[in-house]
Amino acid sequence: MSALPEVIPRDEHNLKLLSNVHPSDWVNPEPEGRYNLVVIGGGTAGLVSAAGAAGMGAKVALIERHLMGGDCLNVGCVPSKTIIRAGRAVADARSASRFGVQVPPDTTVDFSSVMERVRRIRARISPHDSTCRFRDEYGVDVFLGEGRFSGPDTVEVDGKTLRFERAVIATGARATEPSIPGLAEAGFLTNESIFNLTDQPRRLAVLGGGPIGCELAQAFARLGTHVTLIEMEEQFLQREDPEAATMLMKVLERDGVSVQLSSTLVKVESRGEAKLLHIEKSGRTAAFEVDAVFVGIGRTPNVSGLGLDLAGVSFGARGVEVNDFLQTTNRRIFAAGDVCSPYKFTHAADFMARAVIQNAFFGFAGKKRVSSLLIPWCTYTDPEIAHVGLYESNAAARGIDVTTFTVPMSGVDRAIAEGEDEGFVKVHVRSGSDKIVGATVVARHAGEMISELTTAMAGKIGLGKLSSVIHPYPTQTEAIRKVGDLYNRTRLTEGRRNLLRRYFAWRRR
Repeated sequence: MSALPEVIPRDEHNLKLLSNVHPSDWVNPEPEGRYNLVVIGGGTAGLVSAAGAAGMGAKVALIERHLMGGDCLNVGCVPSKTIIRAGRAVADARSASRFGVQVPPDTTVDFSSVMERVRRIRARISPHDSTCRFRDEYGVDVFLGEGRFSGPDTVEVDGKTLRFERAVIATGARATEPSIPGLAEAGFLTNESIFNLTDQPRRLAVLGGGPIGCELAQAFARLGTHVTLIEMEEQFLQREDPEAATMLMKVLERDGVSVQLSSTLVKVESRGEAKLLHIEKSGRTAAFEVDAVFVGIGRTPNVSGLGLDLAGVSFGARGVEVNDFLQTTNRRIFAAGDVCSPYKFTHAADFMARAVIQNAFFGFAGKKRVSSLLIPWCTYTDPEIAHVGLYESNAAARGIDVTTFTVPMSGVDRAIAEGEDEGFVKVHVRSGSDKIVGATVVARHAGEMISELTTAMAGKIGLGKLSSVIHPYPTQTEAIRKVGDLYNRTRLTEGRRNLLRRYFAWRRR
């Protein structure tokens, strides 16, 4: 079995976490003759693949070299959203006077308690992904150790050989580490280490303006750290609607984040405990000191050390190569999640794993194409930015004419009452129809709101129909109904208006 992973600090919460996701006394089982499915990787894609197949009666083996639950539980979604919640609590306290609530001016943040809660929440959730649950509840043979293909239908782990009918590569991805002079020597944090902090950095540089960079930049700034966000491009959140990104940038700056766009970190120097960062912007170089650097510039698929060549599985810089059915170049082996997908989200990995089970064992009843998955996503800043489907730029590139309808949250009564009126709901429909092809929501709870629009798209429900769905008043989701109303008003042409005027004139006689 692999050595116990380094998880710090070794407090009661992390010890509870480890007891669930990598028990020190775990004994790997003896392999059975031939498994229907061998899964390498115990993150979301691997866990869903293993539980789904085992739940239908398949004999399944699951291999995890580090921590069950993968990034999402241990160094991703769960800890990041927990610390984001702490930051939101601070922001709410500081703005309480807007609501006539006076908070003592000496209210402070206890950073060590914030991080203790992060570890406590993570430990509380960890039984969901535990080795014992998958063994006892699902009947999965769980192996802790390095899994490596030894042939086209065999995997070795802990000195044992596992034979399989089908296999899934679900090894995920890790933080990309840039080659910037002096950075490695000075030291830096990634999502794999930042949640180990117990002392608050006074000054933090965040390298990369993607979702994780923006989320943690805002959270740490709200907790009292002076944060500088460095992004190479002219817009952070490159994938998102430019209007949404611009709105969020203003909010981040208001929260105290120094946003440096079109900027490149060219060199880092150690200055005792501090780090001197040299950035270049518009041909000019500036330098400033920080106490810590967080790197969030992307994800690198975990493909090394898996023996993929021995298994006949092709891979490259973007990860394992798969077709539209998530099948690799070895027809027995599939891949799911961050190791093969550009959509590095937990929910995307979940539904890719479901597609793998369908395609690996029930293809005779119809195969599931990964391109058919409608994947929404959300950046959990405050306000959140959620999206599904096409952006206007995507539609234009595909030659699809769209009409866009937008309702600002400042026109939604509940948002005004809550003091959460920054944002909007923007829906794109195919011109000449009410078919929704894409939507962006910017609101404090955008991640909750986007599901209604995703459901409408998946169910082929038009925007006009959403106008006739009764939404409770007052709620922020009423904004979606209002977008539907905007569309329906476009159906009232001038000719129809004239006809209605004559009708009502006749009624007055």
